[in-house]
Amino acid sequence: MTHVFGMLAAIALTAICWGVYGPVLHFGRDAMQSALRPFVCVGLAYFLIAVISPVALLWRGGEKGSWTSTGVLWSMLAGVAGSLGALGVILALTAGGNPIYIMPLVFGGAPVVNTLMSAYLNKSFYQLKAPFLAGLILVITGAVTVLIFKPQVHATPNPPSVAAAVEAGAGDSGGVEKKAEHFIEILLAVCLALLSWGVYGPVLHKGQAAMGGSRFRPLICIGIAYFLIAVLVPLALLQPLQDKGSWNVVGIAWSTAAGSLGAIGALGTILAFACGGKPFTVMPVVFGCAPVINTLTTLSLSHTPTSALSPFFLAGILIVGVGAATVLTFGPRGQPPPKTA
Repeated sequence: MTHVFGMLAAIALTAICWGVYGPVLHFGRDAMQSALRPFVCVGLAYFLIAVISPVALLWRGGEKGSWTSTGVLWSMLAGVAGSLGALGVILALTAGGNPIYIMPLVFGGAPVVNTLMSAYLNKSFYQLKAPFLAGLILVITGAVTVLIFKPQVHATPNPPSVAAAVEAGAGDSGGVEKKAEHFIEILLAVCLALLSWGVYGPVLHKGQAAMGGSRFRPLICIGIAYFLIAVLVPLALLQPLQDKGSWNVVGIAWSTAAGSLGAIGALGTILAFACGGKPFTVMPVVFGCAPVINTLTTLSLSHTPTSALSPFFLAGILIVGVGAATVLTFGPRGQPPPKTA
C-alpha cells in the first residue's frame, strides 16, 4: 500500500510540474525574445537538479542498482528526447504559439507515440486493439478542435516593454501568407515536442530497469544529456545564428524555473517507476491531468477570465485528455506472445 501511495504522489508531482512548465517557459522566452537563451537556462536547471544533487546523494549514501553501459545508453537517449521536446516547445512559442493550446496538443500526441514506442520495444504490436484505435481517434478529434477554437490569449510578462514589443510584432502587416508560415512552424515544433516526449517514458523505463531500478543514476544521465544539448550547443550557436535576444534577470528567472519544473517532473516519473509503476499506468494520468493544469495556470498568469474560452475549446482539451488516457490504458502491456508448439 505504501508503494501505491508513493506512486500516486510521484505521478501528481510530475503532472503538476509538467502542467505548469509551458506557461512559465512562455514568460521566459518572451522576456528574452530568443529561442536559444531560454533553452540554455532550461539545460542549466536540469544540470543542477538532475546531476549535481543526485551525485551528492549517491556519494553520501548510495542506493540500489548499479551503473551499466546499457542503462547509461538508454537513460542518455531519454535525456536527448527530453531536451529535444523542450526545444520543440520553445520553437512553437517563438513562432507565435500560446501554451494554452500548444501544451494540450503536445500532451495529446505524446501518449500515442509513447504507446507505439512501448509496442515496438516490447514487440507487442499484436496487442493494439479497437480501444487503442478509439483513443487515437479521440486524440485527433480533440487536437483538431483545440486548434480550430484556440483562444486569443496574450500573456503579459514583466517588464511591460516586452509585452509592448510582442504586441507590436503581432500587429505587423504580414498577410495571410505570413500567418500560414507561422502556423506551419508551430505545427512542426509541436510535432518535434510530442515525438520526443512520447518516446521519453518507455526509453527512460528501459534505462532504469537496466540499472537495477536505480532512481538517481538515470536522472544523472538525463541531466548530462540536457547539459550537452541544451547548454553547450545553444551557446555555440548564439553567435553564428546572430541571435537578437538579450540576457535579463526576468527571462533567466522564468526560464530557469521552467527547467527546474521539468527536471522535478522527470524525477517524479523515475520515482513512480521505482514504486512499481509502468509507462502504461503512470503516463496516462500524467498526460491526462497536465493539460488541465496547463490551462488553469495559463489563465491565472495571463489574468484571463474563463469566459474568454470557447466551450468547444474546453471540450477539445477534455477529449484530448480522455483520448490520451485511453491510448495508454489500452496500450500494449509487454507480455511476450504465446509460443506455438
